[in-house]
Amino acid sequence: MSGHSKWATIKHQKGIKDKARGQIFSKLSRAISVAVADCKGEKDPNKNFKLRLAIEKARGVSMPKANIERAIDRGVGKDKEKLISMRFEGYGPGGVGVIINAITDNRQRTIQEIKNIFEKSGGSLATPGAVAYNFVSRGQNLVKKEEKEEKQMLALMDIDGVEDINKEEGIVKVLTGRKRLTSVRKAILNQGFEIVSSSLVMVPQNLFSVKDSEKVKKIIDFLGRLENHQDIQDVFTNLGTSS
Repeated sequence: MSGHSKWATIKHQKGIKDKARGQIFSKLSRAISVAVADCKGEKDPNKNFKLRLAIEKARGVSMPKANIERAIDRGVGKDKEKLISMRFEGYGPGGVGVIINAITDNRQRTIQEIKNIFEKSGGSLATPGAVAYNFVSRGQNLVKKEEKEEKQMLALMDIDGVEDINKEEGIVKVLTGRKRLTSVRKAILNQGFEIVSSSLVMVPQNLFSVKDSEKVKKIIDFLGRLENHQDIQDVFTNLGTSS
């Protein structure tokens, strides 16, 4: 079991408590609409993998069914919402690497606002590939940890397609190849385990270690500002646990 991103652990521990529920629903609605639009209006989650993941994420935070249905409808037809998916790469305080996925209805505004967050934190945006070379796309299932922890871990590690497992507070993070996410998810459920969420993530191959607590705080604050931006869907970083 390899090392993992400190920010990934912190995000899970923070959960929905630190954000306004309305803001989260707004972000998830955008992700659902884009998933439908990107798949040429396909509204069936069984035929639209990206949509299925977006809906599962929405259900994971108790987003009302009516909100999900409205978001799906906004991704269909001539009146579909004009949303753009964007990816940013950059370096935060001290040189920590960051990859950002965003969805926006105003490209220039989003670029400028994200650029300002980086610059005010002592970082800067980078060219495509400058940060991404150190990351690999993986499928991730977060599984609720059970009392018989050792038995659960062994069962999860025996599932075909599982590449890595990490224990965190209250959960077990199970990583797979991105194409194996669905099959591994089914196998986990067949074992009788509860899945908290399933998603595609960017996993750092080399971690950025910071030992100074003040520097770590500055980085975490910077990542938090990115997470709280209305257009940002995902924030991935190589900030490691060895700090």
